[in-house]
Amino acid sequence: MHFYAVVALSAFLLFLVQPLIAKQILPWFGGSSAVWTTCMLFFQGALLLGYAYSDVTPRWLGPKRQPRVHIVLGLLALLTLPIIAPESWKPTGGEEPVSRILMLLAVTIGLPYVLISTTSPLIQSYFARLNPGRDPYRLFALSNAASLTALVAYPLVIEPFVGTRVQAYGWSALFAVFVLLLAALAWRVSRTETVSVDVGEGAPAVEVSASQQLRWIAWSAAGSMLLLAVSNHITQNVASVPLLWVLPLTLYLLTFILTFDGTGWYRRGRYFAPFVIAIGLMCFLLLSSQFQFDLVVQTGVFCAGLFVVCMVCHGELVLAKPAPAQLTRFYLLVSIGGALGALLVSVVAPLVFTTYLETAVALLFAAVLYLPVARALRPWLRWLAVALALSVIGTGAWSVRDEHKNTLELSRNFYGVLKVKAYDERDSENYLVRLVHGAILHGEQYPHEKWRKEPTTYYTPTSGFGRAVNLQRELAPRSNNTQRIGMIGLGVGTVAAYCREGDICRIYEINVEVERLARKYFSYLSDSRAKLDVVIGDARLSLEREASNQFNVLAVDAFSGDSIPMHLITREAVAAFVKQVQRDGIVAFHVSNRFLELPPVLAEIAAKEGLAGVVVEDPSQTNNSLHSASTWVLLARSADVFKSMDAATAKPLERTPGAPLWTDDFNNLLSVVKWKR
Repeated sequence: MHFYAVVALSAFLLFLVQPLIAKQILPWFGGSSAVWTTCMLFFQGALLLGYAYSDVTPRWLGPKRQPRVHIVLGLLALLTLPIIAPESWKPTGGEEPVSRILMLLAVTIGLPYVLISTTSPLIQSYFARLNPGRDPYRLFALSNAASLTALVAYPLVIEPFVGTRVQAYGWSALFAVFVLLLAALAWRVSRTETVSVDVGEGAPAVEVSASQQLRWIAWSAAGSMLLLAVSNHITQNVASVPLLWVLPLTLYLLTFILTFDGTGWYRRGRYFAPFVIAIGLMCFLLLSSQFQFDLVVQTGVFCAGLFVVCMVCHGELVLAKPAPAQLTRFYLLVSIGGALGALLVSVVAPLVFTTYLETAVALLFAAVLYLPVARALRPWLRWLAVALALSVIGTGAWSVRDEHKNTLELSRNFYGVLKVKAYDERDSENYLVRLVHGAILHGEQYPHEKWRKEPTTYYTPTSGFGRAVNLQRELAPRSNNTQRIGMIGLGVGTVAAYCREGDICRIYEINVEVERLARKYFSYLSDSRAKLDVVIGDARLSLEREASNQFNVLAVDAFSGDSIPMHLITREAVAAFVKQVQRDGIVAFHVSNRFLELPPVLAEIAAKEGLAGVVVEDPSQTNNSLHSASTWVLLARSADVFKSMDAATAKPLERTPGAPLWTDDFNNLLSVVKWKR
């Protein structure tokens, strides 16, 4: 039981710390979903380091000294607790985020995570030493089951009820318990006489061919690539559904549990047809515009496809697993594959591709790997697998062609893919230029002289933002009608259409590429005669470093993109924003979102902070091409600010029973999901 307890607890802690630490640092890097992808790269790399340690140290130190060295490593890891990210690592703006995140994670959880990563292969080797003849690989299935439990428990049981800081201290306490259990087991192993199945000194030489080792790496890399590629696809190209990455990762872990259980869940003959169908359907959806934003179809097909393909990838790993004497080497190479897959998606793909092609690449890789498997089943099936691979290549090529249709420029960096698209003839007054980020429209402009200075989309005069600015101009003394306008989220710079000569406009934008494209393809910024300034970096961190700006209107437009920066909608954030506006100033939140109900969050914060608020619903106007439907929440220190607003347009911000109070320490997206739409 001791073995099972240590393996289960280590795996539980391993996957519990991943969302826990990611949530701590997410606000520092703009809430981007790329933060999670970068974290996954770190986790895979640390796992690789842990598996390398598990493979090498028994051979170098011997079966008695190695457990004792491991005890010392565990005690050293205790010195790094608690796992709370140091404030000194907050970015100041403009830094390269990937390397900074990796270094931050190394400082915060590096040693504890590596120690936990060593547990599964090392304990399995201890188990094989003390229990010759018993299958140690079933401990790997137990490990993944515990990981799955942590992964599901975090968003459903832990995050909704426990603050981030308490989570960190609770995890640290459990880690201390784990170290004690591990030390006791390692001490027991170090005092036990070795047997013939020993892994380390004296173990019988078992030759594993280089080609076999490469297959271990390749199958593992294919599964890891597809996991991250599918997660990116459904969270950035389909919908900004909170925690949608949990479902693909859950299915990925489930395939490990089923295949390594040892009870025959994977049979080659049973999975050929599902494998072909799964890849075919995923290719179809990559090309289909009809189902592009159909969350149910996209999530269902891609998650089912991920499960099938990963069952094949991990099933083939199990069929090729070595004897227990090579157990640690096997896990080392599997972890190399996992880290390589994460590296290709997280680092290489953004550098090589201007758009999201990694899903097609991952599918192609899996199809090519499947060629020998198809041939082993039936020689003629090899040609069907070849046809499948060619169809995936065609899918990728067509996707590139489709992405470039009506596209003036594609740009990709840490924060995602930006597309500048143009419609109609350039000389026409209906010529339209749009900026699209993933599946989200970030702004548009009609460059023709007739329309170029007109605000569009969510910023028309009837929008919450438009009404807030016009209201402030009405309240201003005739002798001094100068307005100070702040905006969090640049888009295409539409806010500048409201800034007159003499006004001061300050815009905060985390993605430097957004500013470049806004100035290159749109004229809102260059046409403005106001004093205009664009600040690059996370808005909240930037505002914390600045003196009070005394804005008339401070707008926050950051909740409809491919990620939800929750640190901009907490009690502390709202209090900080209110301090940045004048006594009668307005803080305006753009809360239009297909999947989240954010007004109740702001209502609860407003009640606690003693603020007045209204909701401005601006419905769609079929006869106005400049207009897009929007929902804004306006907050002010006094309800008198909103007295002149039309009651039919500006409805009171009302509290909802049971609505959460979001703070920097406690916030949960699941509590505001629109389960019925």
